[in-house]
Amino acid sequence: MNVFADDTGFEIEALDGRPGVFSARYAGEGCTFEDNVKKVLSEMQGIKDRRASFRTVVALIIDDCEHLFEGSVNGSIIDESMGREGFGYDPIFIPVGFDLTFAQMPSELKNSMSHRARAFEKLAAFLETNQQAKSMK
Repeated sequence: MNVFADDTGFEIEALDGRPGVFSARYAGEGCTFEDNVKKVLSEMQGIKDRRASFRTVVALIIDDCEHLFEGSVNGSIIDESMGREGFGYDPIFIPVGFDLTFAQMPSELKNSMSHRARAFEKLAAFLETNQQAKSMK
């Protein structure tokens, strides 16, 4: 059966890529987004390397072949939460080239650089190309 699935992680350089795929439950089972943010800020105290990224990977199995499509947004972690929009780690993440956290940005701006959108755009382009190739046969 043809199928696709996706997962997203928040990766922090100084934490060896953590929380990664455990982003939603980084502070433990049943934790809140706020608990996760507090844990990250606690672990980042005194660390100068603040580089981080959101990364989404879409896995597609089609015709018994696996294909992976990745989208990411690079940026840095700030020292305290700022903003009320979005969710998860948005209040402590500033993307490269901006001075606002994802949580301070209007949703249209944040969505215009979305890691998920980037991954799914690659998937859509692949499917379109794959469909065109099949229709030419």
